[in-house]
Amino acid sequence: MSVAINGTNGITYNDGSLQPSAPVGKNIIINGNMQIAQRATSTSSITNNGYHTVDRFQTFNDTMGTWTQSQSTTAPSGQGFATSLKMDCTTADASPAVGDRLGIRQQFEGQNIQLLKYSTSSAETTTLSFWVRSNKTGTYIVELYGPSTDRQISKSYTISSADTWEKKTITFVGDTGGTYNNDNSNELIISWYLGAGSDYTSGTLSTTWGAKTDADRAVGQVNLADSTSNEWYITGVQLEANTTATPFENLQYGTQLELCQRYYQQYGSSSVTPIGAGVWFTTTQVLGLLTFPVIMRTAPTITTTGTGWIKAYRDGSSTATGSGFFDSIGNHSARFNMSGWDVAGTAGMGAYLQLVADKYIFISAEL
Repeated sequence: MSVAINGTNGITYNDGSLQPSAPVGKNIIINGNMQIAQRATSTSSITNNGYHTVDRFQTFNDTMGTWTQSQSTTAPSGQGFATSLKMDCTTADASPAVGDRLGIRQQFEGQNIQLLKYSTSSAETTTLSFWVRSNKTGTYIVELYGPSTDRQISKSYTISSADTWEKKTITFVGDTGGTYNNDNSNELIISWYLGAGSDYTSGTLSTTWGAKTDADRAVGQVNLADSTSNEWYITGVQLEANTTATPFENLQYGTQLELCQRYYQQYGSSSVTPIGAGVWFTTTQVLGLLTFPVIMRTAPTITTTGTGWIKAYRDGSSTATGSGFFDSIGNHSARFNMSGWDVAGTAGMGAYLQLVADKYIFISAEL
């Protein structure tokens, strides 16, 4: 069959059928090529839930072994990917308890999934595609779950060859039930299971949308935690409103970083880092403003490392070092409220604010 490629309309086959050009922004997944890792490139001793390395991909680990997670440079050759997310088992759990679970997930704001038309008779079919690799062959489970609706659907995929990159494509019908809110709350979760106890595996795999039954969520899932030799990699993740998989949408690095910064930002380095300007409100208090590079999902939680983490220049040469907190926090900026200085300032004098070397500000609006 011959084809004609048109940059406007897409691909036209000689039988007259048309495969439309995929729209920009088709990938609902953020950071699917695992390029952004603001927190760290490797974290060890993972035993619980949390964000550790690659942005937007959260680990869930309900007492199922100990893990090292990393942003790996192992990636499928010739596919346009330079990094992957790697899970490496460091303490095994060959006999998980009934309620144990292990895996990786990404959570979506309701306003970002409205294109799926869930809750209506026009609910869109979605196609998930990704590259995966593991030494542990067998059956693995991927799940879509709506926290507000308490509805879910699971599909299986098979890793057939050990230590070999394989591309997987999975299609999910749209959910015509429930109500998916059009706001910034967590309305849909996609999860890749890596292990599960009998509470999640003792039923029949729920391959159509319906009310959540835990026993049906991960039936057939292998136990990646059963040996410290086990490891699992994933990259090139795309979830799109389509009945077939299209080529991975490679966004520019800066665009991908901004999408991630809506949920998490981090300031600081091994050297002194400028972060803003302020004013000596009194001789012992400095007020300043930190403006976020992008508008965050909601007013974030802000934490810092240690004490004595900020410097304020009082004049052309002298500095004072102190600690403090943030108040008046919005989704676009937050106010410094700093005290505890080792040198007093002068009320009304301007202040140039810097983070001390190896001190950090962590700003999170994660779902």
